[in-house]
Amino acid sequence: MTETRSLEPDEWEFWDTWMRAQRLLTRELERGLQRECDISKPEFSVLVTLWRAAREMRVGELSESLDWDKSRVSHQLTRMEKRGFVKRTQYGADGRRAGIGLTVEGRRAAQNAVLVHGGNIRRHFLDSLTPEQASVIRAWSKQAVDHLGSHRSEAASDGAS
Repeated sequence: MTETRSLEPDEWEFWDTWMRAQRLLTRELERGLQRECDISKPEFSVLVTLWRAAREMRVGELSESLDWDKSRVSHQLTRMEKRGFVKRTQYGADGRRAGIGLTVEGRRAAQNAVLVHGGNIRRHFLDSLTPEQASVIRAWSKQAVDHLGSHRSEAASDGAS
């Protein structure tokens, strides 16, 4: 069992500042998608995932790729179908496996959003970092993903036992 130790006041201040910076950056990037592309962050996530895959995906595969539960994906896809961004298909010998793909409109929206969102990421985040800061953040982020990802895998395997 790991030792529990309270944070010092300067550590709390650091944590609060870090969390506030994340919230402000996320809010600004989401506003940019809405204002400049007329899409939400969840729509962007689905569009880009399908666009990068360059093929239809099973709904379960999309759910796993986004790390969303299937219910959330299903509701999001229903909204996006109504907007003309995605189309559901049936495939497999029995036609029971639901697939999802981009429409021409969805592909266009994804390409536009990638350009716009990339520019906003550069303007609001990357341009403010020195190469050294970017290197430290990149290294820490990889470390955090590896560490937290291994905990998630352990929890999943513990639950399967």
